[in-house]
Amino acid sequence: MDPQEKIGRFKAGYEALRREIGRVIVGHDAVVESTLTALFAGGHVLLEGVPGLGKTLLVRTLGEALDLSFNRIQFTPDLMPADILGTNIVMESAAGKREFQFQPGPIFAHLLLADEINRATPKTQSALLEAMQEHQVTAGGQLRKLGEPFFVMATQNPIDQEGTYPLPEAQLDRFFFKILVGYPSGAELAEVLARTTSGEVQRPAKVMDGRQLVDLIQLVRGVPVASHVQDYAVRLVMATHPGTATAAPAATRFLRFGSSPRGGQALLLAGKVRALVQGRHNVGYEDLEAAVLPAFRHRLILNFDAEAEGMTTDALIAEVLRHVPRDAAGGTAPGL
Repeated sequence: MDPQEKIGRFKAGYEALRREIGRVIVGHDAVVESTLTALFAGGHVLLEGVPGLGKTLLVRTLGEALDLSFNRIQFTPDLMPADILGTNIVMESAAGKREFQFQPGPIFAHLLLADEINRATPKTQSALLEAMQEHQVTAGGQLRKLGEPFFVMATQNPIDQEGTYPLPEAQLDRFFFKILVGYPSGAELAEVLARTTSGEVQRPAKVMDGRQLVDLIQLVRGVPVASHVQDYAVRLVMATHPGTATAAPAATRFLRFGSSPRGGQALLLAGKVRALVQGRHNVGYEDLEAAVLPAFRHRLILNFDAEAEGMTTDALIAEVLRHVPRDAAGGTAPGL
């Protein structure tokens, strides 16, 4: 298959899925595009915003448009790890004997919606760690593989709200993107009200199955990245490591910890998706820059000085982006 065929095949699948989501979701174009970018890159997504902005509806709509098994877990303070993974229960066989059988939990699905994930305790949140990284779980005393593809789409409320628990850094790092969901505009709100208060409720059609999605994910991974573009991704990650020779001044001043290597992986994979969406079979600097906020914002740990001075992760990422030139030899950095 030549590059133009690959581009056409990818765009057809992407646009079909985007169109079906648009039948239900009003506005939030950047949020939808970032979510689809993570999906086609094979990554998990964390959606953050106050209640009522459509985060859960977006993930549920995506599940309806994909011909995949879909489960939803409502995270609450009393949720236990076994409620997610499953457990052994006593069953009576046809012969009348009692024996333990494993009852799979809701994590055994292709697409898992972890709704309000930060309302559960850190112990319960950590039940997702192995599944998100290795697509397997240890439950009922055995290692059990999850079906492919496997995605976790989680929603959370801002952590300063009552009744929430911050996600552990190890789990945050396993999310490909953290996407902020804001309020709709006046025109978008009017359209939401018109759609949701009438008699007819739109439902998306199924446009893609698991095999097709896996094929497109593999197609994304085959997009080439030039050495100078990959070097730019490396320098962006290194610039977030405080106290090092490569750190941006703002990173040294305001960060406790910078991005892990997963941040660089997210930049390159998201860049490949964006390149295909725009009809290119090569990744450019601008593709990485478009992904830097959702790829980095949950991987940077602010220090006390940042909190005291009101510095946000997004503002700090903008400083890092301005500090790092596209050309390793120097030149003007792009900024946000």
